[in-house]
Amino acid sequence: MAGNNEFANRKLHSLLGVVPIGIFLIQHLIVNHFATKSPEAFNNAAHFMENLPFRYVLEAFIIFLPLLYHAIYGIYIAFTAKNNVKRYGYFRNWMFLLQRVTGVITLIFIAWHVWETRIAAAFGAEVNFDMMADILSSPVMLVFYIVGVLSAIFHFANGLWSFAVSWGITVSPRSQLISSYVTFGIFVALSIVGLRAIFAFV
Repeated sequence: MAGNNEFANRKLHSLLGVVPIGIFLIQHLIVNHFATKSPEAFNNAAHFMENLPFRYVLEAFIIFLPLLYHAIYGIYIAFTAKNNVKRYGYFRNWMFLLQRVTGVITLIFIAWHVWETRIAAAFGAEVNFDMMADILSSPVMLVFYIVGVLSAIFHFANGLWSFAVSWGITVSPRSQLISSYVTFGIFVALSIVGLRAIFAFV
């Protein structure tokens, strides 16, 4: 019974990392990328998202609850996993370790980002271009956001590789190798989007 629960929890954890959390990450990066066009373009995109019908219900059930489960179970996995990179320095073992490390970094980053934006908005602040420009005017926060965004993107892209394996999509060594190239391409593409958005606020 315990084994079945562990299997189901890992499957759910994997699925939620792709749908809906991964989709939300891509959407969030795209909205932020509007900052590369102009402050007005970003503000319009951000306000459009803020004015979606049933916004709070959508955020609760599509973002925050899945993210909370993924984060809590992910911490359990991270701190109970047996990392063997010192003994076996294979590429995938390093990816396994980096997945856990970037998961913890991403969780810290998301918590801080939510505090600076959503919690601040609840107390009357306006989430707009000027807010992000003010946050990123600090060199420390700029580095923190760069590390946080890249960690989140890596965690998602590498998680896609693990998702494909655990769900039986990529079974053969060849398909897993192809998946490695595809997910690396996704990491590079989304990183360009994320970094361009960050530097648009600077």
